[in-house]
Amino acid sequence: MKLSKSFALAAAALGLAGAVPAMAAEVNVYTSREPDLIKPVFEAFTKATGVKVNAVFLQNGLEERVRAEGQNSPADVIVLVDAARLVNAADMGITQNVSSPTLTANVPAQLRDPNGAWFATTLRSRVVYASKERVKQDAITYEELADPKWKGRVCIRSGQHPYNVSLIAAMVTRHGAEKTAEWLKGVKANLAKKPSGGDREVAKDILAGVCDIGVGNTYYVGLLRNDPDAGQRAWGEAVKVLDSSFAGGGAHVNISGAAVAKYAPHKAEAVQFIEFMTSDAAQKLVADVNYEYPVRASVPDGNTEKLFGPIKPDSLSLADIARNRKTASELVDRVGFDN
Repeated sequence: MKLSKSFALAAAALGLAGAVPAMAAEVNVYTSREPDLIKPVFEAFTKATGVKVNAVFLQNGLEERVRAEGQNSPADVIVLVDAARLVNAADMGITQNVSSPTLTANVPAQLRDPNGAWFATTLRSRVVYASKERVKQDAITYEELADPKWKGRVCIRSGQHPYNVSLIAAMVTRHGAEKTAEWLKGVKANLAKKPSGGDREVAKDILAGVCDIGVGNTYYVGLLRNDPDAGQRAWGEAVKVLDSSFAGGGAHVNISGAAVAKYAPHKAEAVQFIEFMTSDAAQKLVADVNYEYPVRASVPDGNTEKLFGPIKPDSLSLADIARNRKTASELVDRVGFDN
């Protein structure tokens, strides 16, 4: 039996022509996730279903490549980090809407596109780190970061970093642009130093006494505490993760997620793969690897919950938050947050 035209194009684009049997079930995944973080899921999916996963890792330019490939693209599944990138992929016209009772049941409404263009597969929470020695409280609201009691005590990376733009966009979604601008001014007034570095450096600065609290993603603490470098382990051990939430709401989360590519040559396998990513087994597997949270609260997550406890994701739609990112970025410049 001859290869179908779409199959042949897919195989050629992935460098697989002649290497894969014509009848082999397969799915082609374009991913911006680090290979080591998602490879265990690929292997588990193949073991469970017999469907081979052909993966293309593209840290940058993934969406542009799929668009440039057009109808000849071999991509079946697009896996991206950050809800904004998933929303942008849908806006670019490189995804297709999926109707799946399994995905509707597995992924909470605020963690998926309303039309089925993409679905969250793991969660990470943007939280407040605090000195174990100098900060007594164990919970905080994001709004409280602007409280004058923290003057000279806050560290954070650039306000224009995507992680912070997402948090600020969530604040815009919840409180509106003008109240968010005032909040940003308050946070800026409380900074111990100019926004710089990354989330790991926030923990480092807390250990050094530069600041008492800082903003970072949950998983960095897990990674730091298990880093081979003793110095970085010390950064992680110096901080605790405060129970962080919006006033009257839940924790701000961002996601890794997946979408079916618009011209997926193996659509059935693509949907099957995303459904598998939201299954109990895969959720536990992928979350534990990188100290992230499952999208399903019913799935126990040993590594992450042992470090930080369970989280209650905020009810705001990630699609709505993503659409306020431009406003959030403009507000960062408007108040001179990074100056």
